[in-house]
Amino acid sequence: MAHKGICHPPSVVLHAYCRWAALQGIETERMRRRWASVTEAEWPDGWLAGVSVLAERRGGAPATVAALSRIDDGFEQTATRSRGSHALTRALPISAIGSEGAALAGETAALTHGDPAARSATVRVTTLLHHCMTDSPEETHLSGGTGQLVKETLRRGIVTLPTVGRGEVGDEDGHLMGVFQCAVDQPADPGLLARLAPDATAPSALYGGLYAAVSFPQRTDFTAALHFAAGAPDGDSVACVTGALLGAVHGVEALPVRLVSRHKLSWVLDTLARDLLLQIFESPSGGEYVAGWDPHWRSRYPSWWVIPAGPNECRNRALPLPSSA
Repeated sequence: MAHKGICHPPSVVLHAYCRWAALQGIETERMRRRWASVTEAEWPDGWLAGVSVLAERRGGAPATVAALSRIDDGFEQTATRSRGSHALTRALPISAIGSEGAALAGETAALTHGDPAARSATVRVTTLLHHCMTDSPEETHLSGGTGQLVKETLRRGIVTLPTVGRGEVGDEDGHLMGVFQCAVDQPADPGLLARLAPDATAPSALYGGLYAAVSFPQRTDFTAALHFAAGAPDGDSVACVTGALLGAVHGVEALPVRLVSRHKLSWVLDTLARDLLLQIFESPSGGEYVAGWDPHWRSRYPSWWVIPAGPNECRNRALPLPSSA
């Protein structure tokens, strides 16, 4: 996402979190003082600010709220010591942008969750998802159909995971392979799922999601996989990773229609996914050597952040969106 050396994607993501906080009524005055005071345009800006459903409260995000309360200290100082699952689940879409997405996912997680285990799990799941979307073997070459496709894709993905964080969190890749083998040998065991994913942390979301996905690898078992994952101690995060892994292998057409159609944000999420791919492959905003072709893209997805310019002043910087994210 770097462009002419001036783009700092984590700062842009942090600004997006602040827009979310403003919509939620969290630290409203602090957010407006930092952002609205340095722009003549309406803030929060961007089309998502007009989606009323995003203003509804859905559970808590204590680590994120605590981090945003320190926004005036600069993005390097915002992170808490948390290893909560939100660090990981928010970063899952980054897997679509390419091989460089893993590093960005880790930086994004570190904005709010400072525990190395949260960053490591986030990097790994993002890398694994990108592998699932781009390097799955041909189904016709596997004797077990779609079930074998999922297992073989995930097995290969785990083997090729990066070494990021191994010195800080131990042999996480070895543990992932152990989780994979547990699912092969003892699939769909609720007690085992609870032991592998006992809490609402990023590692638990990764381990539980992997176990559930391998336990229910068939395309026709997608709904069953999500229901099983939802039975984990923190079912939301485990089901989120389960759905992401299975969806990355099977494709969007495999998503359970009954579940998707009931989601309040289905249209918003679908639009964001399509726009992300549009930005990656067609660059509506232009880039260093390519002129933009959509005059409204930057207003839909404003990319700017505040740079401290002195002890009592700030200035904003607009980012040119690159031709590849």
